Amino acid sequence: MRESRLFRIVYYLLQNGKTAAPELAQKFEVSVRTIYRDIDAISNAGIPVYAIQGKGGGISVLDDYTLDKSLFSEQEQEQILTALQGMTAITGKNTNELLIKLSGLFHIKSTNWIEVDFSDWTHRNPQQDTFHIIKEAIFQKRVISLCYLNGKGNKEIRNVRPVRLVFKSKNWYLYSFCLLRNDYRFFKLTRIKELKMLSETFTQDFTSTKIEKQIPVENTVAVKLKFNKQAAHRVYDEFADKITEDSQGNLYVQVDLPDNEILYSYVMSFSNCVEIIEPQSIREQMKKKLQEMQEKYKT
Repeated sequence: MRESRLFRIVYYLLQNGKTAAPELAQKFEVSVRTIYRDIDAISNAGIPVYAIQGKGGGISVLDDYTLDKSLFSEQEQEQILTALQGMTAITGKNTNELLIKLSGLFHIKSTNWIEVDFSDWTHRNPQQDTFHIIKEAIFQKRVISLCYLNGKGNKEIRNVRPVRLVFKSKNWYLYSFCLLRNDYRFFKLTRIKELKMLSETFTQDFTSTKIEKQIPVENTVAVKLKFNKQAAHRVYDEFADKITEDSQGNLYVQVDLPDNEILYSYVMSFSNCVEIIEPQSIREQMKKKLQEMQEKYKT
């Protein structure tokens, strides 16, 4: 308990400057005598805290003192900043001011390693190991080797310098500098295979790098879908405010989906709980695919 109070006193003094002993006593709910004993203990621990008696006096810490070598290890400092960045990314709360303060306090340049962009339509999760390997490579400035399945279904081996993990349209992407193309590229984590962190390092600082390129956008088509109420839990989970409902409890959604095979596999993932209403061309194409599937199960 006392150790926690000593730390909080030091932090309070660093944040507020010279403070009178009675004010500290009131702040930490102890006596003035206890505050002076605490100040002695802090001073004996090697922290340059001092008290000036009389009018205009008070207790303070030397102006150029920082906490980095006394209370936190280098790893702990990085963990604090990483946790704050994660909170910003996941909750959307603005912690930039606090990050700036702690970065200055610790004399550490905060690495901007994650960016989250919530939007559209389907839900996938990368393998946890892939996420963590990339995160570590960003912090350690290590080159990554990966096997990537491109949009044409071909596998490519790429060596990249990882810049940032980006969350967009419910998918994770790696934004990196591709050594093969000599340019920045996005790689969807679910298409990354055989990921390895190499011993090769780089010195380029990507901390302030802005994402200039856009994540490749697939051609889409506007589709109207009808769902029965058995699929309501998933429909509301995935389409939120795009839903209308009729008197029988059927749900209707107008949504843009990729104009390729992904559309049909996604719609079929709802089994017999969904029907394509429009456009007619997509409806006919789905009918054809279902007939082809039926043929496979005739024997």
